[in-house]
Amino acid sequence: MKKIKIRGNKPLSGEIFINGAKNSTVALIPVAIMADSPVTLEGVPDIADVHSLIEILNEMHVKTTFKDNVLVVDPTEMVSVPMPTGKINSLRASYYFMGALLTKYGEAVVGLPGGCDLGPRPIDQHIKGFRALGAQVENEQGAMYLRTDEEGLNGTKIYMDMVSVGATINLLLGSVKAKGQTILENAAREPEIIDVATLLNKMGAKIRGAGTDTIRIEGVEELKGCSHTIIPDRIEAGTYIIIGAALGKNFTVKNIIVEHIEGLLAKLDEMEVDMKIQEDSIVLNKKDDLKVATIKTQPYPGFATDLQQPLTPLMLKADGQSTINDTIYPKRNRHVPELQRMGAKIKVENDLILIEGPNQLMGTEVHATDLRAGACLVIAGLMAEGETTISGVENILRGYDHIVERLTDLGADIEMLEE
Repeated sequence: MKKIKIRGNKPLSGEIFINGAKNSTVALIPVAIMADSPVTLEGVPDIADVHSLIEILNEMHVKTTFKDNVLVVDPTEMVSVPMPTGKINSLRASYYFMGALLTKYGEAVVGLPGGCDLGPRPIDQHIKGFRALGAQVENEQGAMYLRTDEEGLNGTKIYMDMVSVGATINLLLGSVKAKGQTILENAAREPEIIDVATLLNKMGAKIRGAGTDTIRIEGVEELKGCSHTIIPDRIEAGTYIIIGAALGKNFTVKNIIVEHIEGLLAKLDEMEVDMKIQEDSIVLNKKDDLKVATIKTQPYPGFATDLQQPLTPLMLKADGQSTINDTIYPKRNRHVPELQRMGAKIKVENDLILIEGPNQLMGTEVHATDLRAGACLVIAGLMAEGETTISGVENILRGYDHIVERLTDLGADIEMLEE
């Protein structure tokens, strides 16, 4: 079992370079197997979810090499393998294999996805879309069975009843080789969707409108290999920006796309964080007299649900009452009792997170219940007086590339323990 130990309240300085987006990568890897020749992905983060996906590819006889953040996926000897159980169940992004395999082979058997426990995350919009394209979809003993008849998939108009990143991406994968035109209405607009569409277009797909709420796809007959550089991770960028705001001294976050994190930057500006925004970087310095803020998560371009937990420790410094309303995952509040253990004046009422500040956190033993809650506790530990020990580290390593080493380079007193 791994644990992270932090001796907190140390100033941090230096530069941090942001990796490729985790939420893009976990979709782009299933996209790559749809090609008929090798695909090279650059900027791939070295995280647990990537290694899990590589294991899944290897089970399907897909050759892979992963070195220096470059992943080569060679599907030329790939075989269709039913995957009702096993590694496929361990991460949320496994559902992208539904669209990828259905398009490539006309059938797929994929175990229901796992990932962080954030409350109900149904896949009904995925199923609705696949059926609209002409697929038969059945849930049998905890696995999804998808198949087409001899005519294959056919383009159609699909209106999604709710904005869903996962369903939008999966239906892109399911429609790129469908006969005729597919129109996705009420589509999600996240940058990761543009990234997926960009790779698919490089492979030979015909997709227009990604990044808007209406996406049009003209079906093609084949997809070829290519090279693609993944966009910077806006959630990793936001996490390190928050760290810099809490503890920074000439703390520079590099390789960011400012437009992707405008929701966060707007709130940091309201809190009067000391930051200097440049073309593709931000310089931050610690400031103690922060203003309160009200956070309400929304689909992109609103405030990202993945950043409400990392921002919480910084909000604890503000003088007065702050609130967080997560409209995407209302039950995403399991970091709250852990922060209470550190002395925070924070509580949950009717799915609202209420914060009274300012707070001085004290180090103690806490548990990371999910990926972004883990990031929250790392930030809290860096801010706290004394020693903080974090268990549940496997959740943090799912999404943050070498976080301990990178924070050490910035001056943090942090180490990974093996027990």
